[in-house]
Amino acid sequence: MIHSLFLINAAGDIFLEKHWKSVVSRSVCDYFFEAQERASEAENVLPVIPTPHHYLLSVYRHKIFFVAVIQSEVPPLFVIEFLHRVVDTFQDYFGVCSEVMIKDNVVVVYEVLEEMLDNGFPLATESNILKELIKPPTILRTVVNTITGSTNVGDQLPTGQLSVVPWRRTGVKYTNNEAYFDVIEEIDAIIDKSGSTITAEIQGVIDACVKLTGMPDLTLSFMNPRLLDDVSFHPCVRFKRWESERILSFIPPDGNFRLLSYHVSAQNLVAIPVYVKHNISFRDSSSLGRFEITVGPKQTMGKTVEGVIVTSQMPKGVLNMTLTPSQGTHVFDPVTKLLSWDVGKINPQKLPSLKGSMSLQAGTSKPDENPTINLQFKIQQLAISGLKVNRLDMYGEKYKPFKGIKYMTKAGKFQVRT
Repeated sequence: MIHSLFLINAAGDIFLEKHWKSVVSRSVCDYFFEAQERASEAENVLPVIPTPHHYLLSVYRHKIFFVAVIQSEVPPLFVIEFLHRVVDTFQDYFGVCSEVMIKDNVVVVYEVLEEMLDNGFPLATESNILKELIKPPTILRTVVNTITGSTNVGDQLPTGQLSVVPWRRTGVKYTNNEAYFDVIEEIDAIIDKSGSTITAEIQGVIDACVKLTGMPDLTLSFMNPRLLDDVSFHPCVRFKRWESERILSFIPPDGNFRLLSYHVSAQNLVAIPVYVKHNISFRDSSSLGRFEITVGPKQTMGKTVEGVIVTSQMPKGVLNMTLTPSQGTHVFDPVTKLLSWDVGKINPQKLPSLKGSMSLQAGTSKPDENPTINLQFKIQQLAISGLKVNRLDMYGEKYKPFKGIKYMTKAGKFQVRT
């Protein structure tokens, strides 16, 4: 299965490697570096790269490439899902998954990776089990380990490993019993010059933070479950019940976990929450160009659009830009030709705009095509697909837990063509 794992930073340095079956030379990553050079952005590097003797499968998260090396045919999504699980585990253990944090906790990282794979095959990937096997690092534990020479490895096998619900440890106790669910939707869209939608789809997840005593059995129902398409569940969900009744029934893991992820691809169901009015023009004979964009809310159910950032990769012929924003701050890098405008919140009564002129290189012809505009934004307390949780019930325990549901919509790859 998986022979080796390499962690590569944004500068192209391999800062950590782990081998399970046999040591694979670092030179195998040269094929990855070649693919990285060919890609326009880090996110666009091919996830599967064939080489003469190996396959390289990678994911890019938190400005780090996680590259797995395999020698035989395996389902690629199986390996990619495992790599995502590795990233999520690091994030759960250390709070953030960054190069600095991984280097600071390198011993724990190797111990965790050793438990997650056995001879190249996934073994323990559930956070609850791993935390009983390998204790998460704390300042006190680090000091004690340094003085005594001991490690973070637990003394006994996790109790959940031997039960019918391996994702949940036994004997869980809390003073405050609470269950929180976050419905987070990411909208990917391409909007053409006239404002019509070329393509739009929603990737959604329901993340949970459950801290309940004992062995509770939860059911979660939706107002409109038929919206959900291409659903992927956590192993705790009883699939038969979902198929017959469209109700999520499960014994939850303890702590943070992803309950399900889903996809909404029907164009008529995807509402576009923002619009962009633009006027970007270049003249053939002149060394000046005009640049005007206005951003406004649309189909947001009265919710505020916030955290808006507009970026645009300008043509190479643009030397400089003299722009005036009605709100927020903007930066134009004359070297990379990247324009970035941090808008902040959109006030529907006074729409933010960015207007001004562009200085073009003398003697250059008019660019073949206008630049595209990329948007980032988020809308609190709104699931743009219209998905709503109906109710959450608990069985098997007598106490009444505190329950909370939160919704959020944010931009994925949201592009406006001009």
